[in-house]
Amino acid sequence: MGRPDYPEVWTGMDRAALDPLVVGRVIGDVLDMFVPAAELAVQYGGKEIGNGSEVKPSSAAEPPRVHIRGSANNYYTLEMMPYMGPQPPTGIHRYVFAAFRQHGVMETVARRPVERGHFNTRRFASENELGLPAAALYFNSQKQPAAGNKKR
Repeated sequence: MGRPDYPEVWTGMDRAALDPLVVGRVIGDVLDMFVPAAELAVQYGGKEIGNGSEVKPSSAAEPPRVHIRGSANNYYTLEMMPYMGPQPPTGIHRYVFAAFRQHGVMETVARRPVERGHFNTRRFASENELGLPAAALYFNSQKQPAAGNKKR
């Protein structure tokens, strides 16, 4: 799949926010192309992470601190995929945060997510009338070797 075209009206800031998401294949695999309308900041253990950061599962054992900066009076739905937290069994796993602007106050989601193996971000957004994301951020994590398994 080639690089998605950027509309000519986008600013350099829009492109800078999206480029890591395109390179990391978040756009395409998980999310559709969108125009950023908010900023998303995520911290684990007091350390802010950026797109493509490597986060150790032990560092992400506690829930993240998330801040969404958008227009006043907007409400957002935050989704983390996979939503069970960084517990990769083997290999490198990608975790994606996406903030979707709501059309108003939502008491609850229309349909709760299914288990992570069958979760579909696009379907979730559609079923809950969320539209495209306003912001997104991703990080990678991989299982840490056991303390007694270090090679000498």
